[in-house]
Amino acid sequence: MSRTGVLALRLAGPLQSWGASSRFTRRTTESAPTKSGVTGLLAAAAGIERGDDTRLAPLAALRFGVRVDQPGTRIRDFHTAHHGVTGASMPLSERFYLADAVFVAAVEGDHTLLTGLNDALRTPAYPPYLGRRSCPPTEPVGLGLHVDSSLEDVLTRVPWQASAWYRRRHPTPRTLTVLRETAPGESVTAADVQRDQPVSFDAAHRRHTLRTVATTLVPAGGSPQETHDPFAALDVLEDDNA
Repeated sequence: MSRTGVLALRLAGPLQSWGASSRFTRRTTESAPTKSGVTGLLAAAAGIERGDDTRLAPLAALRFGVRVDQPGTRIRDFHTAHHGVTGASMPLSERFYLADAVFVAAVEGDHTLLTGLNDALRTPAYPPYLGRRSCPPTEPVGLGLHVDSSLEDVLTRVPWQASAWYRRRHPTPRTLTVLRETAPGESVTAADVQRDQPVSFDAAHRRHTLRTVATTLVPAGGSPQETHDPFAALDVLEDDNA
């Protein structure tokens, strides 16, 4: 029997947008990262082309979960564009984003596959982004590979990843919300069904199927090691002027 593991990710940036069923001129975002979005991020890092469904399939088969460490704020942007050749105005569209959100995502599966993905995140073939190309992460995405662990254990053990300014303004919560894919054969009393299981990212025929998502609560762990926050000085000025 092959070894299994869990690859953990920190998804944080000024803006994120995780669309599930967005079409035409209204592009919405879910309140947390989607499996299709995170799978696309990993596929891009590994250099998998959009139409390569064969190489995509093992990534799509990984079990997925996400923890909400900093929910962020939903914002709306009116987007305008012009045709690159004719200059004609394109239809006005609404695009929704999550501002200042932080999530811990994790995928569980074959250890060898996850090792390759962990290496790819360090030297990605294509830059990672948080749902849309206009949403780059603020820090390295990888949080490390956990060997012979379960998705539930890792999403419980990883320290609370909220931003330094958020931790200063909000007390450590007792619990954090986890949205996780149910395990094979698992029976849950309350679960949602989402059309978020990627089958193909081919631009000509993108396809997704249904997956079952359970919502649970886990205890909030300690804070991660402090990192340099370039906006800390602004917070001090704001407090002095309050």
